[in-house]
Amino acid sequence: MFDLVIRNASLIDGTGAAARPADVGITGDRITAVGTIAADVVAERTIDAGGRVVCPGFVDIHTHSDLTLVEDGTGESKLRQGVTTEVVGNCSFSAFPIEPERLELHADHLARATAPITPWWTDFDGYADALHERGLTINVAPLAGHGTLRVAAMGVDERAPTPAEMQRMVHDLDHALEQGAFGMSTGLTHVPSSYGDFDEVVALAEVLAARGALYATHSRAIAPDERAAVAEAIDVGRRTGVTVEFSHLAINRPERWGTGDELLAMFDAARAEGIDIFFDVYPYDASSSSLTQYLPPWVQAGGTEAMIARLAIPAERERALADMTEGWFGGIPWLWDRFVVSSSPDGYGVTSTLAELSEREGIEPYELTLQLCERYGNELQVVLFYRSDEDVARFLRHPLAVVGSDGNAIALEQPTACPHPRNFGTFPRVLGVYARERGVLELPDAVRKMTAEPARRLGLTDRGTIAVGAVADIVVFDPETVLDHAGFGESPSAPTGIDVVIVGGTVVLDHGAISTDRPGRVLRRT
Repeated sequence: MFDLVIRNASLIDGTGAAARPADVGITGDRITAVGTIAADVVAERTIDAGGRVVCPGFVDIHTHSDLTLVEDGTGESKLRQGVTTEVVGNCSFSAFPIEPERLELHADHLARATAPITPWWTDFDGYADALHERGLTINVAPLAGHGTLRVAAMGVDERAPTPAEMQRMVHDLDHALEQGAFGMSTGLTHVPSSYGDFDEVVALAEVLAARGALYATHSRAIAPDERAAVAEAIDVGRRTGVTVEFSHLAINRPERWGTGDELLAMFDAARAEGIDIFFDVYPYDASSSSLTQYLPPWVQAGGTEAMIARLAIPAERERALADMTEGWFGGIPWLWDRFVVSSSPDGYGVTSTLAELSEREGIEPYELTLQLCERYGNELQVVLFYRSDEDVARFLRHPLAVVGSDGNAIALEQPTACPHPRNFGTFPRVLGVYARERGVLELPDAVRKMTAEPARRLGLTDRGTIAVGAVADIVVFDPETVLDHAGFGESPSAPTGIDVVIVGGTVVLDHGAISTDRPGRVLRRT
């Protein structure tokens, strides 16, 4: 009667409802029974989930796995967390559309956030074909990235688009949505997305609104602080009617730590006004990105090669150094002892702070930063400690919050890197630390924020809940032991407590063992 039966579960179905005893029957890739399944019912396999929670597979609504999953479709770091769907294309970086005449600029742009791979496709369909040909263990739900749209239409120029270039972006976005993209993201502190002004963003958001698609925004750095960034995102929703996802909500200025209630009040007021806005959060007090991101935007214009050529001109280099002393992202001071190198192509500097490297090399830190960006381009990644756990907990608790890792699906073994632990532990950390240990969230609500709610926001109507007819993306975990073990400045470690992960009815993680099956699919918005 069933291909797979899970018995004796403590079922948390993703809706926020309390746990209840239940069995789950699966036929093919669908859930075909939830409740009590008679003991004499035969299945090809039976999993005894006694003492375990069974819940929907986690939907990571904010990731940068666009090319890492082309490189290796296993997605080990996310699979071991219970993630069954990765939402890629965030912060303006997406693997489509690709303009063949600008392949080098596209590869350079994408290296900031994902993997240094040169695309051999041009659109969403081609990207999906590439992923399916390589084979996926988990599912992928793509967004189109504003930065990639800009590169395809006009390169990495620091200027407004011409009418023809704007029309190219509108056309490319509409085409991506027609092919099944779930929306568009901006990265308004990332070049070249940051070169787009408010009106440019609104013009593209109108395309999204017309199709009922999602607008996910890595916000702009606007003076005086995060309140202005939230206000701009709200105003895009107000002007266009688009659904707005505010990416990785955080307070990045130490003097503002502890003022999160002010931001949350802005979200609540916007919702009361009728603006459909929510936000994602990851459960760590540090961020990660390429070091080049923190350079003045004009320095980054034209891509890495143009940056290197520009910095070879003495007057331009002096200008860059002078501008850097004014801070980054609207005047945030350089905190050299809080910038930690997490990865570089040859392993240089990994686990060292920029302050330590400056002292070791005998080079003033501003100059060293320029030299590192010249040497490694967008491929040197840093972890930056400039947030507060108090704010993280406050944001996670809020009803509008969903969980997104802002990380990549990558292999556990990283010989020349110590990546941000969010890549390996986000979802077990929410369950183990913020729900079980600290009581910031009740367990059913924590699961809801990682399953049904992000699925609903994306428009995934057949995922995110344990219900008859839903796709059988399922996690079996131990609520007493589930926990992240990856740490900052350490080699990656797998979480504990994630026993079984099922994707499309296929068991792909079984008590630590990863299957060779590849049931994952590129999902499309319908």
